[in-house]
Amino acid sequence: MQDTATQAITSSYLDEADRFGAHHYHPLPVVLERGEGVWVRDVEGRRYLDMLSAYSALNQGHLHPRIIGAARDQMQRLTLTSRAFHNDQMGPFQRELCELTGFERVLLMNTGAEGVETAIKMVRKWGYQVKGIPADRAEIIVCDNNFHGRTTTIVGFSSELEYRRGFGPFTPGFRRIPYGDIDALRDAVNECTAGFLVEPIQGEGGVIVPPDGYLRAARDLCSRHQVALVADEIQTGLGRTGRLLCCDWEDVRPDVLILGKALGGGVYPVSAAIADSEFMDVFRPGEHGSTFGGNPLAAAVARVAGGPRRGRAGRALRPAGRLVRAEAARHRLPARRGSARSRSDDRPCRQTVVGSGASLLRGPVAPGHPGQGDARAGHSLRAPPGNRAGRTRLGSGSGGGGALDLNRVGLRVGRGRTARPPHHPISPFREVSTCSASPSPSRTCSICS
Repeated sequence: MQDTATQAITSSYLDEADRFGAHHYHPLPVVLERGEGVWVRDVEGRRYLDMLSAYSALNQGHLHPRIIGAARDQMQRLTLTSRAFHNDQMGPFQRELCELTGFERVLLMNTGAEGVETAIKMVRKWGYQVKGIPADRAEIIVCDNNFHGRTTTIVGFSSELEYRRGFGPFTPGFRRIPYGDIDALRDAVNECTAGFLVEPIQGEGGVIVPPDGYLRAARDLCSRHQVALVADEIQTGLGRTGRLLCCDWEDVRPDVLILGKALGGGVYPVSAAIADSEFMDVFRPGEHGSTFGGNPLAAAVARVAGGPRRGRAGRALRPAGRLVRAEAARHRLPARRGSARSRSDDRPCRQTVVGSGASLLRGPVAPGHPGQGDARAGHSLRAPPGNRAGRTRLGSGSGGGGALDLNRVGLRVGRGRTARPPHHPISPFREVSTCSASPSPSRTCSICS
């Protein structure tokens, strides 16, 4: 009788969302009401291990106490000002973010898509003013299977028909090439090429890792032809792959860096386009802006969410990075990278890996699997279909152990002792509770539910 009553609570929430909301997502039938660290609870009182981490927006875990504390303190002081004024949080945050990433200037926005749009405007104007591209002829090279956001400009250069259908006409000036193919990039570059926009690891429709050396080769090619290398690290940045930036694995410094998601600590949307003065100084007052970009609440939250210096971050992430890279080597993707992509809803659960600082990722899941139609039966929120096509996105659980084999998250380092990863504000490896009753990462443990 109690089960029927609690299920009715869930059904009422689902019915309201279905009746009054737009049908642009197809989520699992789970209604969450509480979260802490890697754990969440639904309205029926069931406990779940959140292995999605909001696609990197919850790298620090749910309700990180330092981030929540910073947000609470700032909310009692000042939350928003017009950009006609300065505030006491924005300048310090911009300085700290420049120090963290090694760039000279920051332009703060809110969502990841806004960060990408900012980078596109910046690179185009740089192409005209600095490189000397004829007016209105600048091109930006992008990759197949990209995911940079949902605006009409961005979906216009997507290779996914579902994202484009019915939303045209689209913005011209983009040339799409195969991902990971340095020869295709070389052939696409011409005198009107202003930039190359790329994700160091693609997270759309699976996890697609480029060949070793691809980012370094792209950096060298862009430098030779005066093309701006734009790294979209909205998902991979801030410790997601075991280093501060995914580009760090190949010692690549992009011309423009885009951060978001984890920069807001799971509390507030914060994004940033980051570059040196050569690129950022093309903007003049009135040419670009945002009502909420750089507001004091966002800046105060992000100062904690992405606060530690690069050296401290590297030391904190090093043990976790070694572990997940070793795990990746045991589950290496086949040579045909595109095989990580699937449109089938009826395939059994399988595993794919991230190659740089890798973590295992479940998906797609089969009908009836606890990760899909009967999510309430299990205790793990595995990677569900990213949309109606049944794809999964880059994910390695909130605050850490995520999709990694949970029985190995207690890192064994040094002299055979088990060490807990440091509780570090930007580390993707927080302390994670594990269960030894379910040795297979593809099975659900009934003890922890």
